[in-house]
Amino acid sequence: MLTYPQIDPVLIQVGFVKVHWYGVMYLVAFGLAWWLGTYRARRPNAIITAEQMGDLLFYCALGVVLGGRIGYILFYDFPHYIAEPLAILEIWKGGMSFHGGLLGVLLATWLYGRQIQRRFFELTDFIAPLVPLGLAVGRIGNFINGELWGRASDVPWAMIFPHPAAGGIPRHPSQLYQAALEGVALFVILWLFSKKPRPTMAVSGLFLIGYGSFRIIAEFFRTPDAQLGFIAFDWLTMGQLLSVPMLLAGGLFMFLAYRWNRYPQPLTDVTS
Repeated sequence: MLTYPQIDPVLIQVGFVKVHWYGVMYLVAFGLAWWLGTYRARRPNAIITAEQMGDLLFYCALGVVLGGRIGYILFYDFPHYIAEPLAILEIWKGGMSFHGGLLGVLLATWLYGRQIQRRFFELTDFIAPLVPLGLAVGRIGNFINGELWGRASDVPWAMIFPHPAAGGIPRHPSQLYQAALEGVALFVILWLFSKKPRPTMAVSGLFLIGYGSFRIIAEFFRTPDAQLGFIAFDWLTMGQLLSVPMLLAGGLFMFLAYRWNRYPQPLTDVTS
């Protein structure tokens, strides 16, 4: 059994101002997305400019924060936030939904695509490889917060998380599993796949399939949210349930991408 490295969730405190690790992880995630996106925007077959990448990131950041928070409220703990509306603003305590954030990003991408006259799936294909490393950083933030711990286990790397609700028993560090699968592994897959020109929707489809698969796997090691428990069959969690439509949509997108075999028009062709 490993010792959980108890880290103060507050990185810096000056007077009443507190800088939380969780918030810093979001800044790092957006920074990584900007860096990777700017690199991709400077490649010969880019569909947007580096300047447009900054604007797109701003739109997507709003989508992540608003969609992630609203998604968590609706999918995971609606009665609590109805009873305590002010708790909606306490984002530093966690309570963000990936699936809600994804919907927020898709809406933001559609809105920005209309401004620059780029097709929706061309932009989602561009964005998809930028997302996983940010997800990895976010899961590390969950680990630092000591939240979203795993199920009881006797594996040698099991940890006892300090939160009283964790029960003081060894558990899977499922946050790190998710960081490795949904973050690092998915990034490598998407980055290598997108290095070559792919038909429109293919990269987006692979992202949905990859994330949905890895999330479903990781949920078997993660304790379901206490306020929800298992949704059905004593094993199905909300995270798994929300990931099933991603798998189905991803498979459909991949099928249509290679059936239609349409490719986005690079900026060099647009401006020539």
